[in-house]
Amino acid sequence: MTMTAEEQMSEGQHAIPMEGEDITPKTDGGVLKLVKREGTGTELPMTGDKVFVHYVGTLLDGSHFDSSRDRGEKFSFELGKGQVIKAWDIGVATMKVGELCQLICKPEYAYGSAGSPPKIPPNATLVFEVELFEFRGEDITEEEDGGVIRRIITKGQGYAKPNEGASVDVTVVGSCEGRVFDERELKFEVGDGEGLGFPVGVEKAIMAMEQEEEALFNIKPKYGFGNAGNAKYNIPGGATLQYKIKLAAFEKAKESWEMNTVEKLEQSSIVKDKGTQYFKEGKYKQASVQYKRIVSWLEHESSLSEEDEKKAKALRLAAHLNLAMCFLKLQEPNQVLENCDKALELQASNEKALFRRGEALFGMKEFDKARDDFQQVAQLYPANKAAKSQVSLCQKRIKEQHEKDKRIYANMFQKFADRDSKKEAETVKGEGKASDDDGMEVENGEKEVENGEKEVASEAKA
Repeated sequence: MTMTAEEQMSEGQHAIPMEGEDITPKTDGGVLKLVKREGTGTELPMTGDKVFVHYVGTLLDGSHFDSSRDRGEKFSFELGKGQVIKAWDIGVATMKVGELCQLICKPEYAYGSAGSPPKIPPNATLVFEVELFEFRGEDITEEEDGGVIRRIITKGQGYAKPNEGASVDVTVVGSCEGRVFDERELKFEVGDGEGLGFPVGVEKAIMAMEQEEEALFNIKPKYGFGNAGNAKYNIPGGATLQYKIKLAAFEKAKESWEMNTVEKLEQSSIVKDKGTQYFKEGKYKQASVQYKRIVSWLEHESSLSEEDEKKAKALRLAAHLNLAMCFLKLQEPNQVLENCDKALELQASNEKALFRRGEALFGMKEFDKARDDFQQVAQLYPANKAAKSQVSLCQKRIKEQHEKDKRIYANMFQKFADRDSKKEAETVKGEGKASDDDGMEVENGEKEVENGEKEVASEAKA
C-alpha cells in the first residue's frame, strides 16, 4: 500500500511549515497562501487573463519536483480555464504584479489520489513558490490583433456562445476616457447591433461570451467608431472604448445543419426582407449580414425537389445581387466582383449582375473590362439607357488613358534619346582619351621589355 507524503512524516518532520491564509472559496483549508513579498498596485488578474509567472514546486519534505526558474523561462496560462491545477487558478487570482508567495496545496486541489508519477506521489500535498510578473486580458479577435480584449468579472455557465442571428438579452455600459456614454438593458438579434448604435466590437464581444457572464471589453478604434468617431455619443475619432457587458440569456439561431429544407427557405425569405429594410435605411453592413445568411444556408443544399430548387436558386440569386449592391455602397469592389460572378453562375446574362460588375470595374479603373460588361447589358437589354451612357463614359476614360499613356511614353522616349545622345558624346570623348592611354600603355610596355632585356644581359654576365 502506498503511503501519502503526510503519512511518511509526522507534523513535526515537515521541512516546510503548514502556514498561511486559507484562500479557498469553501474555506476548507485546501489552499494556504503566505505572502513573501508584496506586489504593486491594486489590480488583480481576472478569469481568462493570460498570466506570466515563475514557480518552484516542492514536496512537504522540501525536495524539488519542478521549477520554471531552472528552465530559465516564465510559465504562462489562461487563468480560470482549467489549464493548471485548481490551487493555481485560485491562488494566482489573488496575486498582484510583483508579488511573491507560497501556496500550500492539498491533494484535492493538486493531483489528487493519482499523483503525477514519477515525481509526485499519490495524495501528495504540494508547495509552490510563485512570482507573478504580468497579466493581460484575452484577445478575442480572429486576427489576434489586440483589437478587442476581454477581462471576465463573472464566469458564465456552460460552453455555448451566441452565434450570428442569436437572440441575446444583455446589459451594456459603454465608456470612453472614464465617461459613460451608453447604458442600456435590451434584447436584440446578433447582426442588428450596428443599427442600435453599437460598434462592431460589441457584437464580437457578445459572441465570445457564455450565459450569465459579465466582462469588461477594451475595444480599439478598428472595432469601435474608427477614425470618424461618433457625434451622437460625442466620441472623437481614433478613440479606444470600454464596454462592460452582462449576457443574461440568449437563444442561438439555428445553424444550417439544424434546419430542414422548408425551414431554410422560410428563414431565407424572412432575412431577405430584413436585409432589404436595412438597405433602405442605409445600413449596408447590417443588410449584407442578412444576405450572407441566405448564401450560407442554401449554397450547398442538394437533393431538392424541382419546386424547392427554383425557390432556392431565386433566393441565392437575389442574395448575391443584393450583396453586390451593398458592397458597391461600402466601396469594396472585390466583394462586388465575387458576388456578381456568383450571380452570373446562376443566371449567365443577368442584367443587374453585369451592370454592377461593370460599376465595380469602372471604380477600379479597369475601363476596358467595364466597357465590355456595359456593352453586353446594352445589347441584351436595349431599354437600359444607363448602360449606353456608361459605355460612352468608358470610351471617354479609355481615350483619356491612351492620351495620358502617349504623353508618358513620348516623354520617356525623349529621355531615352537624350540619355543615348549623352552616352554617345561621352563614348566619343572616351575614345579620344583611350587613344592617348593606349599610346602610354605601348610606351610603358616597350620600357618594360627594354628593362627585361637589361636584366637578362646582367644575368648572363653574372
